[in-house]
Amino acid sequence: MATNDLTRVKGTSIVKPIIYGNTATYFGKRHEDGHTHKWCVYVRPYVNEDIGTWVKKVHFKLHDSYESPTRVIQKPPFEVSETGWGEFELVIKIFFQDTSERPVTLYHVLKLYSNGQDSELSEKPVLSEFYEEIIFQDPSTYMKYVLNDTLSKNPPIDENNLHYERIKKTTVEKMIKSRKRVQEHTVMYKERLKKLRETINKFKDEICALQSQCSSSALR
Repeated sequence: MATNDLTRVKGTSIVKPIIYGNTATYFGKRHEDGHTHKWCVYVRPYVNEDIGTWVKKVHFKLHDSYESPTRVIQKPPFEVSETGWGEFELVIKIFFQDTSERPVTLYHVLKLYSNGQDSELSEKPVLSEFYEEIIFQDPSTYMKYVLNDTLSKNPPIDENNLHYERIKKTTVEKMIKSRKRVQEHTVMYKERLKKLRETINKFKDEICALQSQCSSSALR
């Protein structure tokens, strides 16, 4: 298979699901820097496949207080491990083996503390994960090849797959609810716009009527 065949395959759409997020573990307050947690942020395949087949590299943009805040991971596992004491938003940028494909940018708030009273002191690991689908529309011949190469593998279901299924279900349910709210708001705003236009037209008619009356009075 020629790796330089970047001819677009029109009418083809391939979806690659991924999981991204972080784990965090409390280890107590460290005297030298005040750090309290060890954490790991990552991008992983939704199914048990070699994500490096189609992902070239991943950039993780950490808080500016970290040394070299932009971490570039060139091969799986695409993850960064660090220690710290505060939560912040990370920027995750995924690049693909076909460099003509536009990178995908994700945003993730690093979660260190679980919900509930005295959560900061808990040594139980914290997990914050999200499901996302990357859609390749009209990919190049090369990109289609590497994407389908991973699709051809049929790995067995394990605990991670079952856990990710739950994440996917929750994410999809949230998306459906969000779309429903958007549709409801769209209908509401369309109705408001219709009434506003009717009011504007009514005012225009009244202004025209007044202008006609004024013109008639002036001619007398």
